[in-house]
Amino acid sequence: MIRSMTGFGRFEAISRDYKVSVEIKSVNHRYCDLNIKQPKKFSAFENDIRNIAKQYIARGKIDIYINFEDYTAKASSVRYNSSVAKGYMDAITKASKEFGIEAYITSSLLVRFPDVIMLEDGEKDADKEFIIVKDAFHKACVQFQTSREREGEHLYNDIKLKLKDIMEIVGKIEKRSPQIVTEYRQKLKDKVAELLGGTKIDEGILATEITVFADKICVDEETVRLRSHIANMESTLSNDESVGRKLDFIAQEMNREANTILSKANDVELSGMAIDLKTGIEKIREQIQNIE
Repeated sequence: MIRSMTGFGRFEAISRDYKVSVEIKSVNHRYCDLNIKQPKKFSAFENDIRNIAKQYIARGKIDIYINFEDYTAKASSVRYNSSVAKGYMDAITKASKEFGIEAYITSSLLVRFPDVIMLEDGEKDADKEFIIVKDAFHKACVQFQTSREREGEHLYNDIKLKLKDIMEIVGKIEKRSPQIVTEYRQKLKDKVAELLGGTKIDEGILATEITVFADKICVDEETVRLRSHIANMESTLSNDESVGRKLDFIAQEMNREANTILSKANDVELSGMAIDLKTGIEKIREQIQNIE
């Protein structure tokens, strides 16, 4: 079953010692673009998160939010970075002398400068905590994939209906095309008879003219290829792999055949059918842009 590129998944685990929550959201994107936001202490494990995500996701712009709260008493400690503070004070003193202004600074103001006061993780091992995070992330990914498959089912049903409509239009074009030749033959005979009066019409010349006309407007090859593309698209829709790009390519080929039919159309009715054909294909292409 095809999957949509739009999806959402969330999982939360709470115990006496911790709370971990994972949220995954996605929108359409040509490639797989992962944006991960997680606690700094898990930065070393970002590649692990990416590798897990790629087990579930092939395409889309994915936002991943991971939050971990440690309820234990020694979860974190405050550290005063004296070397950084000294650097700020030296810079302030230097600026004071250079510009002849008062160097007014308080300790409460100093500790607000970046990295003067830092929160550090306590005694717990980040490796052990990440095992908990990884399990939660897997479960969030499962929910995320389920939501994409659910949306993909709607896309599948909609595209199938649109393909059925397009197939009906192709059938009408195939039926109308030979009728145009018959009508042209009759119009040509009537016109020649009107111009020549009672003079006998040269059937050979008439047949040649009709053959040239029929060859110009013939769309048999285009309709045969359209039927083949439609069958290919229906088959591809049933594939469990990432098929969005392939479907888009098939739709482009279908649109190419529709353009050729429209350019050959020498009849108002056939032109209308070709326009309906192009409109239907474009609607399918819009839906395909949502498929992974």
